Amino acid sequence: MRTFSLKADQVKKNWILIDAEDLVLGRLSALVAGYLRGKHKPEFSPHMDCGDYVVVVNAKKIKVSGNKMEDHVFYWHTGYPGGIKQRTLRECLSSKFPERAICKAVERMLPKGPLGRKMLKNLKVYADATHPHAAQQPQLLDAASRNPKNVRKG
Repeated sequence: MRTFSLKADQVKKNWILIDAEDLVLGRLSALVAGYLRGKHKPEFSPHMDCGDYVVVVNAKKIKVSGNKMEDHVFYWHTGYPGGIKQRTLRECLSSKFPERAICKAVERMLPKGPLGRKMLKNLKVYADATHPHAAQQPQLLDAASRNPKNVRKG
């Protein structure tokens, strides 16, 4: 038996659409990261970008369990002395760019390095229900029905 190794010209990329309304952030991010890597395909190769394009809409309507809206804090540094900044998840979702919460969660689940950065470019996240990728005819993935724990009410 010979080991199958996917070549660049054999990669077929599809477009997936996920509605993030009332979905749990961590479970959604894990699902999206798997589709970006291509783990759902039988010809998955860990050294290739064989995943699909993923479009996530309604990013500002995600849910989290427990007290994570106040307890989860995003930190960054401006580069100046004493320039550490922070923002809670609630502030992030109510700010100008609520899609960054999903992007950061997915980014941390992808491989680090050039391959992970290439995969992250295949992720398109939008705060509202509208997106400019209708011409690609993305297939709707019902993430809420896969597991009852994926959806959080309240």
